[in-house]
Amino acid sequence: MVQVNKIDSNITGLAFAEEAVLGSLPGENGNAGAPVWYSLAPNSYNDFGGEIITVAPNPINPSRQRRKGVTTDLNASGGINQNFTFSNFSNLMQGIMFADTREKGYEEPTAVTASVFEVASTTGFLVNSLIKGQGFTSAGNDALQLVTAVVADTSIAVGATVVDAAPVARSNIRNVGHQGSTADIDVDNSGTLPAVTSTLLDFTTLGLVPGQWVFVGGDSASNRFVTAANNGLKRIRSIAATRLEFDKSDAAFVTETGTGLDIRIFFGDVVRNETGALIKRRSYNVERLLGAPDDAAPAQIQTEVLVGAVPNEFTLNVPSADLLNADVTFVATDNAQRDASVGPKQTSVLAPFSAKEYNTSSDVSRIRLSVVSDTDPAPVPLFAFVTEATISLNNNVTPNKAVGVLGAFDVTAGTFTVSGNLTAYFSNVSAVLAVRNNSDVTLDIGFIRDNQGVIFDFPLISLGDGRLNVEVDQPITLPLATDMASGEDIDATLDHTMLVTYFNYLPNAA
Repeated sequence: MVQVNKIDSNITGLAFAEEAVLGSLPGENGNAGAPVWYSLAPNSYNDFGGEIITVAPNPINPSRQRRKGVTTDLNASGGINQNFTFSNFSNLMQGIMFADTREKGYEEPTAVTASVFEVASTTGFLVNSLIKGQGFTSAGNDALQLVTAVVADTSIAVGATVVDAAPVARSNIRNVGHQGSTADIDVDNSGTLPAVTSTLLDFTTLGLVPGQWVFVGGDSASNRFVTAANNGLKRIRSIAATRLEFDKSDAAFVTETGTGLDIRIFFGDVVRNETGALIKRRSYNVERLLGAPDDAAPAQIQTEVLVGAVPNEFTLNVPSADLLNADVTFVATDNAQRDASVGPKQTSVLAPFSAKEYNTSSDVSRIRLSVVSDTDPAPVPLFAFVTEATISLNNNVTPNKAVGVLGAFDVTAGTFTVSGNLTAYFSNVSAVLAVRNNSDVTLDIGFIRDNQGVIFDFPLISLGDGRLNVEVDQPITLPLATDMASGEDIDATLDHTMLVTYFNYLPNAA
C-alpha cells in the first residue's frame, strides 16, 4: 500500500439520496427499496462536515492547569454553491420547499411502437395534450407531439410515427401543455381580470394551480392568437371549467375570438411551499467523495457523509453579466467518515439531464416588480433594469439535542421565511413611494434557454430601504429590501410565499 501525500479538490465529487426515514437510506436498517443517488456539481463548499465540540475539565487545583478536553457534542452541517440550470436543482427543490412537485404528467414508456407510447399509467395525459420526450435513442421520440388517443393505463398515441422497442433507462415523456380544438379558445377582457375561455376544454382537468405561470401561443400562426399581447407568459389567478383568469402578463389583453385557430397553452411542473398536510419534510444522505488514499488502488475511495441532512437555506444569486447560481445549506443530525476499505455509499449516480447554465444577460425572460393589481395584469413596473438581485429562503431548521446523543436525534423546522435584496436603476419615484406607502408588491423572475424555462414568483411583498444612491458620474440606483409573505391577503388561492414553475418545454416564441 502506497499512501498518497495529498489529494486535490478537483477529484472530489458530491451526490445526495433521499432517506427513507431520518438518518437511514432505503435498504438500511430494515427500510425497503434502494437509494437513488443524484449528482451535484458545486463551485465551492461552506463548512461541510461535522464540528466536534469539546469541553476541557478545569477543576480547582494547585497546578492551575486544565485537563484534556472531552467530546461533548457534534454539529453536522454543510453548504454548497452551484450554478443554476434547468435540471440540476429540480429534484432537490422539493426538499428545499418542504413539498412535493406537482407534476402535470410523467411516464417512462416500456416500449414505443408505431405512433404509440406504451405506459404503466396515463394519469395526467389527455387527448390534445402536448407531450415532450426526453432521453430516447431515437431523436424523433424527443420531439414535441400532440396526443391523439389515450387508452387508460395502457398507451398514449400521438400523430407522428415514433419507434423504440426498448427505451433506455430514464427516457420519458411529459405533459407540457394542451392544444385547444379549432376555434374553441377565445380571449375575454370584459371582466375584472382577463381570461381565456373555452366551450369544449375543461381547464380544471389540466392540473393547474393559481399562482403558476403558463405560456399562451405556439410557434405556428394557427397555434397562437392574432393579437400579440394575448400571447406570452401569463400568471393564473383563478381556474374554472370554461375560464382561465390571469393577473400577470407581459402586456394588456385584448378581447379576441380564436376563429380558425388551434390555440396552444404551455404549462409546467410546480413546486411551492405548501400548507397543512401537504407540507412534507425530506431528509438526505449527502456524500462527498474524498479520493483514494492508495495510488495503487484508485477505485477504493474514502468519503464523508452528512446523515439526516435537511435543507435549511437556499439563496438564488442573480448578478450582472454572470451565471445564475444558488447557495444551499443543510442541517444534519450526524456526520460520518468512511475509509477506503468501506467505500462510498453512492452507486449508479444519476446526472441531471443535459442543460446549460443560465446567464444573467441573455437568458432572463422577465424580472418585474410591480404593485399588486386586481384589475390590471400588466401594471407599469417599478423599475426598468436591475444591477443585481438575491432571493433568500430559510426553513429555520434547528437540530434537536438530547442526553445520550452525540449530534442530534431529530431536527425542527421553524417559520418559512423568504426575503431578498435588489438594486435597480432609478427612473422615477414610484418605487420609493411604494416603500413609504407600504404598498402590496409582487415580484417574478424568469429564465429561458433551449426551449426550457423556470420562473420564480412571489405573490406578495413588502418593500424596505429605498434610499437613493447618488454618486458622482454614476447613474442613480435604488437598493430595495424585499420581505415576502403569503399571498392569501390578496386572494385565498394564493396561499403560498414562493412558487416555482418549471417549463419542460417552451416554444421558440418564448
